[in-house]
Amino acid sequence: MKIGFAKIDITPRIGVELSGFGPYNLRRSIGVRDRLWARAMAVELDGQRLILASCDLIGVQESITRRVRELVRERRGVAPECLMLACTHTHSGPNTGGYIGWGAPDEPYLELLPQRLAAACLAALDNVQEAEISRATVPCEGIGLNRQYDVDGPPLADVLREEWRPAKPELTDTTCQVLRVTAKGKLLGFVSYFGCHPVVCCAETRYIHGDYCGVATNLIEHEHPGSVGLFLQGANGDVNSCVVHQPETESLLALDVIAGRFARSIRQGLREAAPLSVESLSALSRPQPFSRKPFGLQKLKGLLAEQEALLHAPDALDSAHPVRMAMVYTLALRRIITAMERGESMSPPLELQGFRIGPLLLLASPFETFQAIKNDVRSRLGDPSALVMSVTNDTQGYAPDHTTAAKGGYAADMVPMIMGTLPYAAIHDELVEGLTSLGKALAR
Repeated sequence: MKIGFAKIDITPRIGVELSGFGPYNLRRSIGVRDRLWARAMAVELDGQRLILASCDLIGVQESITRRVRELVRERRGVAPECLMLACTHTHSGPNTGGYIGWGAPDEPYLELLPQRLAAACLAALDNVQEAEISRATVPCEGIGLNRQYDVDGPPLADVLREEWRPAKPELTDTTCQVLRVTAKGKLLGFVSYFGCHPVVCCAETRYIHGDYCGVATNLIEHEHPGSVGLFLQGANGDVNSCVVHQPETESLLALDVIAGRFARSIRQGLREAAPLSVESLSALSRPQPFSRKPFGLQKLKGLLAEQEALLHAPDALDSAHPVRMAMVYTLALRRIITAMERGESMSPPLELQGFRIGPLLLLASPFETFQAIKNDVRSRLGDPSALVMSVTNDTQGYAPDHTTAAKGGYAADMVPMIMGTLPYAAIHDELVEGLTSLGKALAR
């Protein structure tokens, strides 16, 4: 087996708006705290090649992934299903995921981005050499809490204590998986997998960085010069980091604390990783249809009228959060209504993708997946170590679990519309079924 790593700087220019924390916040960046990277790992065995890329971005649109795959296929002949483009979901980078109102997209940056991501993938292919891969599952605690059950979070002073743990740790990830790749006794690169919405900062922070997972990855790379580390985002839809929405000074200090906790887990994983026997590689990509709630034109136009009434009220102020949020919904609803009137499909299929590297299974979707969905996929497959990945190859908002979907509201109904699509009718069951079927097909 041959493995290669590479990384390309994808830090935007200072001044671009940062994506996250709310609508039309005008978060223009004022400096670079940590640079953003596109990192790639290429694996070759018996003529099969897989490329796994991880980007310090909030997400990417399917059109970006498609262009990256085209460039890599043109230059190296790698099939599209053999390239997986994951994102860390940082909220301190540019708007690359197509979110309406969540930071103005920087068009020059978006135009150049596919070339940069493809360059990382191609360089990883150029760097392949005979290598060994090892894996470990290690404790990773004191980072996340389930925001569906602890909306406000504990006091800052509590969570910064090393012994802090969430009230319901079973509703979060408490372990992370680490892959170690070595050649001739030297660390070539590593991969860490953990599920947690990575955001530590707040709407007032305007420095570019990769959030706690990016900071931790940079730290480990610096400790091992020449190595490249990829972070893979797990189920992050309903799990926040234990510090979020604090004032700027406290947020930036907490960023290093939480990144330090995650870095310690990576170090432990690198120490304890046991060799992984890889006899074959395989990849599979499927278009997956998802049923939608029966929102007809009349209902959508009624929702639009409600939002436009908020915007056009005599006392409406463009600085008010409800007005800015109404603008997001208005633009989204207009887009959906136009598409419906044109006869366009209201339930276009979305890509589910899987890699198998020997016994290691990676299953990816474009959603911010909830923990219960990940748990159900692992249970159905009988593989507690399957890597169920979020925000990969595309960005489609939340995949809520049964409980959250039943409540409706922001996560279940409004976020899909913000992404320009109708709310999902049975996303929990359909995503579990789709990822499970994919995993079983890769096992054959």
